Amino acid sequence: MIWTAVLLTAVGCYAFKLSGWFVPAAWLEQPRIRTAASLLPVALLAALVVVQVFGVKQALTVDARAAALAAGAVCLWLRLPFLVMVLVAAGTAALLRAL
Repeated sequence: MIWTAVLLTAVGCYAFKLSGWFVPAAWLEQPRIRTAASLLPVALLAALVVVQVFGVKQALTVDARAAALAAGAVCLWLRLPFLVMVLVAAGTAALLRAL
């Protein structure tokens, strides 16, 4: 039963992705569509980060993950390398969880 659902979902996702080839080029060249297409991944990633950091089941929470996100944001603002940002954020979360 579960394999049927997984396979049907995979086929549906592939068909949805394949349907993009049939969208007329004139539609994709419109300024509003181009703007939305360029901003949509950023908005989706930001929403995913917010849900993963502040969501626990059906409630909102502020814990070590929020502090790690803030530490990562400071590293990003300081233009530190990605690896440094990851290590600082992970270290912040580990330190706060240890306390």
